[in-house]
Amino acid sequence: MSYQVLARKWRPVTFEQLVGQEHVSQALINGLDQDRLHHAFLFTGTRGVGKTTIARILAKCLNCETGVSSKPCGECSSCVDLDEGRFVDMIEIDAASRTGVDDTRELLESVQYTPTRGRYKVYIIDEVHMLSTSSFNALLKTLEEPPPHVKFVLATTDPQKIPVTILSRCLRFNLRRLLPDQIGDYLRQLVKTEGIETEPETITVLSRAADGSMRDGLSLLDQAIAYGGGKLVMSDLEKMLGLVDHEHIASMLRALATGDAGRLLGIVEDLVSQSRDLETVLVNLAEVLHRITLVQCVPDYRDPERSDWDAIVQLAELIPAEDAQLFYQIAIKGRAELGLAPDPRTGLEMTLLRMLAFRPAEAGAATPASAPAQQAASGRSSPKGSTASPAAETPSDWVRLLNELSLSGQARELARNVQLKSRTDDHWDFAIAPALRHLGSESCVSRLKQAISERVGHPVNIRLVDEEREELRTAAAIEEQKVRDNMSEAEKAINDDPTIKSLKEQMGAKLVEDSIQPLQ
Repeated sequence: MSYQVLARKWRPVTFEQLVGQEHVSQALINGLDQDRLHHAFLFTGTRGVGKTTIARILAKCLNCETGVSSKPCGECSSCVDLDEGRFVDMIEIDAASRTGVDDTRELLESVQYTPTRGRYKVYIIDEVHMLSTSSFNALLKTLEEPPPHVKFVLATTDPQKIPVTILSRCLRFNLRRLLPDQIGDYLRQLVKTEGIETEPETITVLSRAADGSMRDGLSLLDQAIAYGGGKLVMSDLEKMLGLVDHEHIASMLRALATGDAGRLLGIVEDLVSQSRDLETVLVNLAEVLHRITLVQCVPDYRDPERSDWDAIVQLAELIPAEDAQLFYQIAIKGRAELGLAPDPRTGLEMTLLRMLAFRPAEAGAATPASAPAQQAASGRSSPKGSTASPAAETPSDWVRLLNELSLSGQARELARNVQLKSRTDDHWDFAIAPALRHLGSESCVSRLKQAISERVGHPVNIRLVDEEREELRTAAAIEEQKVRDNMSEAEKAINDDPTIKSLKEQMGAKLVEDSIQPLQ
């Protein structure tokens, strides 16, 4: 007898054996037991979640020789033939290969005839969205009012392509992607029954690789058993799937945290020599960064679907939160662009090096772009043709420097509302109005200090001094004055306009002052 693949051998034949989709099976069970069953069903969902399986179980429930029930006997000739796919009154149609209107008309001609063996003719149309517009039109009337001995079951992975006229005539069920735990429990039961020797972690890896599809999980299990010579061994699974272990990802993140480009390239070399899937590297890297961010935002967070949280906590302490966000964005962008790279290795290496290139500069590490600001801050002159600020630190110079600092949120608001009073190479004094002293929290002052230090290229200490003067020449005050000046100019231009003057004099028109806006 020829070998039967696990996806076919272990296909559920009753609602009780169905994994997940309780919201669908319960509705169908109630409808069968209460004799309140619709004549047309539409099952939607991604591949391998049970659309065709549920359709076949429904056909068996309707045609079991013991009577219509949600629990068919499974032993009568009708049940056996249905399980083996040779029941003459269950007609399965692949719409992808029969898209034309002539095929649909030929199908509908047979609808009027009564069943040969069972109570009902059950038409299962898979990938129904592939039908042509003419085919859908031909199907409309029969689908709305079929003969009493006919049931239609439509299945699709893309319901958006189905006309609303068809959707409105069907009872629609959206099948969900299966969780890794659901797939894993089913696979563990299978390997135990089949007597397959298994290492503990292999089922977890396979259930995650299945990506929500039970059929994919069973197919991967079949492949893994064949690859391992009848056993499930983790080392074989890593080679088969091109998996990247956690230590490789952790080593990458440690190298990124320390800025060690040589170490990064060495890790890539190891992965290439082991024939790992380099796209999976970026997928796993993004996943670990996501988990790091979860721990940083919610320290007690633990997802029971995933293990090794202790290692994630250690990495979360090593990598700053802003770096984790940046690395994640670069990783998913790099994955999307991997196919555009000359080869996968080049794409991976450039993605990792991009993470280093775009990291914020460490305090004391000058960058070429920071030279003008350093010269302005220290009073040194700039080379001819440069755009460095003058040596005197005037209010306008502080505004220009402020716009070059990496600040956001409350720290930037603090910087906008202080005036630089005096400075030396390593010490800057700022004046602040007492009413705004609450902006100078310890964390904001620390962030301002770090931003200035990074920009000028050496450590700088800063101090806030209360200033009782009514108006400080802060960046915020300068911006407000500029807005007022622009508004005054706009008001003057409007009032001096000859047309406006004429309307006022001849018609008694009045100008709504609040409606005047300066040109942007």
